[in-house]
Amino acid sequence: MPKPRRTAHLRYENPLVTRYASTEMAALWGPQHRHATWRRLWIALAESQREVGLPIRESQIRALRRAIDDIDFGAVARHERRMRHDVMAHIHAFGDAAPSARGILHLGATSMDVVDNADLLLTRAALDLLVDRLAATVATLASFCEKHADLPALGFTHLQPAQLTTVGKRAALWLSDLADDVEQLDRIRVSLKCRGLRGATGTQASFLKLLGSATKVSKLERLFADKLGFDACYPVCGQTYSRKVDIEIINALASFAAGVEKICNDIRILAMLKEIEEPFEKKQVGSSAMPYKRNPARCERATGLARYLISLASSPLMTHADQMLERTLDDSANKRLVFPDAFLAADALAILLGNIFDGLVVYPATIAARIVSELPFIASENILMAATARGGDRQDLHERIRDHSQAAGQQVKQHGRPNDLIERLQRDPAFADVRWDRVLEPSQYVGLAPQQTRNFVKQVRKTLRRIKVRKVAPTTLRV
Repeated sequence: MPKPRRTAHLRYENPLVTRYASTEMAALWGPQHRHATWRRLWIALAESQREVGLPIRESQIRALRRAIDDIDFGAVARHERRMRHDVMAHIHAFGDAAPSARGILHLGATSMDVVDNADLLLTRAALDLLVDRLAATVATLASFCEKHADLPALGFTHLQPAQLTTVGKRAALWLSDLADDVEQLDRIRVSLKCRGLRGATGTQASFLKLLGSATKVSKLERLFADKLGFDACYPVCGQTYSRKVDIEIINALASFAAGVEKICNDIRILAMLKEIEEPFEKKQVGSSAMPYKRNPARCERATGLARYLISLASSPLMTHADQMLERTLDDSANKRLVFPDAFLAADALAILLGNIFDGLVVYPATIAARIVSELPFIASENILMAATARGGDRQDLHERIRDHSQAAGQQVKQHGRPNDLIERLQRDPAFADVRWDRVLEPSQYVGLAPQQTRNFVKQVRKTLRRIKVRKVAPTTLRV
């Protein structure tokens, strides 16, 4: 067997990183940022301890600051092979980079005083990025809803023709789900608390031993949390903060994914009906075998990623259920996988939606043709009322419409002919006085859809103004 020409592609790489999510989200969960965050926490701890009176020199803290981002991962790996403990490996590597501060690193702390607080910081930063991106996507969809608020379209229930709606009103259903997601994710990020400085079993015994009084321990924790940008700490914890917090976070991401899958499946159905399509680039290939194909590749990618993200929601539930007494370590390996993948998948979905909504193509003529094919049935009640208002017998007219409808339906279903119900009724003398131009105007059958849509768009825009979001530039799909 010939050797591969290059070795760069021999190891598996996560497609969420290499193909789908943004470089910003991937970097946020990368080892450099994660472990630099650990170092910032160790510095925040040392600074806070110095401020409450421990003999820590400013020069030692300066030495630690200089080494924040200069992480020797080779040294970390050597320490971990020897000690079989990742946090201790990083403590030793940090001490190697700042020898004068080695003796004051991690004073009174346990691993979760660093790891859990760092995870909360990473989660908050990931939620910041996701809320910003999703808010921009919601704004794009809101404009689409407003633009098409008045365009009648055939509505479907049970995937069967029903009453009319409008293109904008249907899209407002998507908008409603996504606006709820933005609000929920924003609420979670705002409500995140610091795990605090609690020690091995959450009792703060080591910090009490170190400082000598509960007042100093309380002050230390307040200083530490403030340096991390948290207003409060979780009131009690074991060695870790309650993994119910993780359940809420990942469930919110999974809920977002469920909405995305529904939206993209809707667009796929509408593409099949040739009413609305996702953007299709000039040189894009739909099929290697069928040159005419315009496959909804973006929506299909989104539904696949959404299913994966939904599946991740079960892990935090099982993890919390398995956290016996003050803590067991079987949350660690699982969480290393679930949290980055969940946020990378959610980020990828937000990017996809933004791209899809920004280029949605609407085909009014096809939409109108479908209305024409079904409107005779939908309009039958209005036709009945119009003929009755001009002196007809309601029961006789109802029976006539029923007979004509059955005959027209038979022509459509059995012979593939156009729906000729209106022509049949126009030939019936009982309906001679009906104003057909009014009865067959589609806008008469959309109810309050235009008003509902515009009112809801205003509400969504008000919500977006209330939420603190940064403007983000549209992210180009990588593949």
